[in-house]
Order: sequence, then structure tokens, then C-alpha cells
Amino acid sequence: MLQYHERLDRTFGALADPGRRRMVERLAKGPASVSELAQPLDMSLSAVVQHLHVLEESGLVRTAKVGRVRACSLEAGALNAAARWIGDRKALWQRRLGRLAQLLEEEGGDDDDEAEGGGA
Repeated sequence: MLQYHERLDRTFGALADPGRRRMVERLAKGPASVSELAQPLDMSLSAVVQHLHVLEESGLVRTAKVGRVRACSLEAGALNAAARWIGDRKALWQRRLGRLAQLLEEEGGDDDDEAEGGGA
């Protein structure tokens, strides 16, 4: 089993390419053949297969030979680790920014008190 950070690296690496992201978006709607995935993309069928290999290696996509057609499907669970990682970073920064806002508000409140006292 891949280590957590290695899986994240592969997931984000796979999603770094716009063509692969489009494939993932298409597969989010349901399974598709390799030729169906290639149709809207401006690349050769060979290039699509190479991109699919990267998506398979990352665990985002699974392919299976069904007769003469290679069917592709999204492994949505593979996105969970990336979503969790992003969510953790978001929560961390929201806490930090919330604390900063609180400190600035407290600091601003002290200035108001001094301004009111000094003018009277």
C-alpha cells in the first residue's frame, strides 16, 4: 500500500495536467471507453492512453478490457485523501485568520478607547 504522502503526490501530480483533469471530469459522469475520452481532447489516442496510465498509477482511474474495448471508470475514493488534505489546510488557515481578525479587532478597540479619552 502506498504511503499517505506518496499517494497525495501521485494524485496531485496526475491532476496537474489539464487533459487528465478533463478525463477525470468526464469519468465523474460515468464510465467511458478510451476513444470516448479521447474524442473531445486535442491529442492522439496514444497520448490519451499514456495519460490514462498516469491516472491509473495514481489510483484515480481504473480500466478494464471488456471485449475489444477498454472501459475506464473513476475511483472517486482516491480523491478522498486529497480532499481531506486540502480540508485540513483550509481549516488551519481559517483558524489562523480568525485569530488574526480577533486580535485586530481587540487592537482596534483599544485605539477607539484612547481616541475617545484623549479628546474629552
